Amino acid sequence: MADSELWNAVDEWVEARFVPEDTALDGALSASTAGGLPAIQVSAAQGRLLELLVRMTGARTVLEVGTLGGYSTIWLARGLPEGGRVVTLELDPHHAEVATANLEEAGVSGAVEVRVGPAVETLAGMTEPFDLVFIDADKPSTPAYFNEAVRLSHPGTVIVVDNVVRQGAVVHDDPADTDAQGIRAFAEIVAHDPRLRGTAIQTVGRKGYDGFAVVVVGE
Repeated sequence: MADSELWNAVDEWVEARFVPEDTALDGALSASTAGGLPAIQVSAAQGRLLELLVRMTGARTVLEVGTLGGYSTIWLARGLPEGGRVVTLELDPHHAEVATANLEEAGVSGAVEVRVGPAVETLAGMTEPFDLVFIDADKPSTPAYFNEAVRLSHPGTVIVVDNVVRQGAVVHDDPADTDAQGIRAFAEIVAHDPRLRGTAIQTVGRKGYDGFAVVVVGE
């Protein structure tokens, strides 16, 4: 069995035991495909992890950079306590339209605000602090998104950054690979800011070989 086949099989095994089938989430995926959105959302197992992180941290305010079709947004919203909210940022108006419908169908729209426009500009106009931030958008802009996330944090805020391994491309300083360069620049920010404590975890599965970083903001 090829590595990718094994990774997919393990993901299926995990999802069958830890992530039961869900009509709303399956519908969000179908609607996103029908709407022509790229299939780059997190996997079901990764979505469950996002929900658990919100629950474990007790986050009441969550910021998401990169809504796409709202699949990860639904997971984040499901982890909120009563009265909690997610603010999610999306560049593409069509993506935001699909996501808004998916959030409504999933029954979480009352806890989510979708803001449309370039995320760097939207973030620059924000001042409210967030308890948890999930960054999953264009990779060259990751350093800018992360710096804004830190600005919008308080001591104890958790920041999760997706796609930080990129099939190992991050270990190669290739100027032509702007995605990997964005992730490398983000990692340097974490490495040199004494307020930040983080790590990165390599992952394999139906999303291929990649990984995510988790950073906690200190005093």
